[in-house]
Amino acid sequence: MKKFLLSILGIIVVLGAGFGGYAFYQLHNTTSKINSLDSDLSKTSDKKTGASQSVSYLLLGTDTGALGRSEKGRTDTMMVMTVNPKSQKTTLVSIERDTKIQLNGHTAKLNAAYAEGNSESAISAVEDLLDIKLDGYLLVNMNGLKQLVNSVGGVTVTAPLTFDYEGYSFANGQSYSMDGAEALAFSRMRHEDPQGDYGRQQRQQLVVEAVINKLKKNPTSVLSSDFLASVSDNVRSNISQSSLQNLALKYNKAANTIKTDQIMGQGIMENGVSYQVIPQSEITRVHDEIETAMNEN
Repeated sequence: MKKFLLSILGIIVVLGAGFGGYAFYQLHNTTSKINSLDSDLSKTSDKKTGASQSVSYLLLGTDTGALGRSEKGRTDTMMVMTVNPKSQKTTLVSIERDTKIQLNGHTAKLNAAYAEGNSESAISAVEDLLDIKLDGYLLVNMNGLKQLVNSVGGVTVTAPLTFDYEGYSFANGQSYSMDGAEALAFSRMRHEDPQGDYGRQQRQQLVVEAVINKLKKNPTSVLSSDFLASVSDNVRSNISQSSLQNLALKYNKAANTIKTDQIMGQGIMENGVSYQVIPQSEITRVHDEIETAMNEN
C-alpha cells in the first residue's frame, strides 16, 4: 500500500497549483525535507519538467515502519509513474516485487535491489528489466499510509473479495469508510487472495484512486499541516523542489485521467525460493505501454 502515498505525492503539487505563493511556501517546506540528494536524475527531471516534457518516476514502498519494524526493509511495492502533460494522463504500472532478476551476479528478487543497495540500485534494476529510462524516485515507508489516510479524514473503498485480516473483516461488494489502520489492513493482505500479490496490488490501486479522488474534491487539504507532515515524515526522493513546482504549474491536468496496470508473471519455486518469472512478451507489452504513455500527444 506504500504505492498509494507515492502516487499521491506525485499529484500533491498538481492539486496545490491553484493556491499561489502560500501553496508553494508550504510545499517548499515539505519537499525540502523529503529531498534526499542531488543527482544526475534530478537534473534530468528539472530539464524535462521545465520544458513540459513527459516524465517517468519509480515509486518505491518499503516495509520499514510496518508492524513495528525499524530495519531498512525491502521494497514491497514498486511502480512506474508516467506523467504526460500533452495527453493529460498519468499512468501507474505496478511491478511484481518477487520478479526474478540477476542482481550483482546472483539470482534475486526485484525488491532485493533496494535492500542490497539503495534507491538508485532499484532504479537501475527496473530500467534493466523494462528497458526504459526513469527520471527519479519517490520512496515511502509503510508507516506513512496510516498517517496520510487519517490526515485526509479517511477513505471509502469497495471490497473486491471477502476476507479477514488483522482484526478487520471485509465482504465482497460492500463499501467501507476506512481510517488509516483499516486501509493498511485492507491493502496488505496477500495469502487469502486467490490472485496473491496481484490481488493485493489491485486493492492497493483502489485505495490510491480513493485518496486521489478525495484530494481532487478538496484540493486545499494538501496544504493542511497534518497532510504535509504525513508526507514529509515518511517520504524521501531525489526529485527536486524545482521539478515538483514545475509539475504543479504545468502538469495539473494530468491528474484528471489516471490509468493503472500491472505486469503479470508466473510463479515458480527455485531452491526453496518463490519467484515470479515475467515472460518476454509481457515485458515488451509493459515497455511499449510506458513508451506510449511517454510519447502520446
